[in-house]
Amino acid sequence: MKLALVFPGQGSQKSGMGKALAAEFAVARRVFEEVDDALSDHLSKVIFEGAASDLVRTDITQPALMAVSMAVLAVLKDEAGLVPAQHAALVAGHSLGEYTALAAAGALGLADAARTLRARGRAMQKASPGDAGAMTAVLGIDDIARIDEVAKRAAAATGRVCVVANDNAPGQVVLSGNTVAIEQAEVFAKEAGAKRAVRLEVAAAFHSPLMAPAAKEMKDVLAAIAFKAPSPPVVANVTAAAVRDAAKVADLLVEQITGRVRWRETVAAMAKEGVDTVVEVGSGKVLTGLVKRIDPALATFAVETAGDIKAFAEARK
Repeated sequence: MKLALVFPGQGSQKSGMGKALAAEFAVARRVFEEVDDALSDHLSKVIFEGAASDLVRTDITQPALMAVSMAVLAVLKDEAGLVPAQHAALVAGHSLGEYTALAAAGALGLADAARTLRARGRAMQKASPGDAGAMTAVLGIDDIARIDEVAKRAAAATGRVCVVANDNAPGQVVLSGNTVAIEQAEVFAKEAGAKRAVRLEVAAAFHSPLMAPAAKEMKDVLAAIAFKAPSPPVVANVTAAAVRDAAKVADLLVEQITGRVRWRETVAAMAKEGVDTVVEVGSGKVLTGLVKRIDPALATFAVETAGDIKAFAEARK
């Protein structure tokens, strides 16, 4: 196996995620305890026992998903002997998952990752207090150029922001912008051949120019962190290229807040580097599904539970 590890983003959260793992494995508990200490908050209690509505808040969701992924990774190291720097060729994460990927690659400490994601969530939540904006998933159009054109038409017709936020996979692309522009884009998308457009339950228009205030705020937050060179390299969302230089990390993370998540290109870049197996570490199977749609030749594992970890360990023998 030539492995890539990938880490989920917003939308993969669910109540009780990581609870069983923390109950069974001391290393997982330690991850949650360190995150709680870093935030001076009982985030783990919200993750394990909170309602689904609690986990929708982006300042909670972001560090919560990172904590769960890092807890799973800690158990993978103990139980399956998986050390990212030794056994993975690349790592990547979807949106906030890129911070998790950096933590997994040793570029960012766990406590710093937790605090930074809490700050990121708060900055993104307050970035557009008037029209918070909207996001919609356009389904059924494989050609990204056609959806780019839909976004441009909607922006021109309304005089407001509408851009491609996430190029997730063939047939699944997310648009982001002012609500009136997103409404118009949904009409244009159906005219262009989309099967449907599904409005997402989000607090703001993420990965769009409307997040510029958050990017400005996070530039200062990230400038205070001493990043290390990631090992293995991290495939960045906004470039879909492997990052090996610590000096580039902060700028790419700032750019990511307003920029496009190029997940389709990220998976293609991994395959080009010879990766044959992609392991999703953390809550859910969203990225596993996207990887299969992008490149069916890639083997995939979604690793979240003790049973998943055991199955992965067996497969590596």
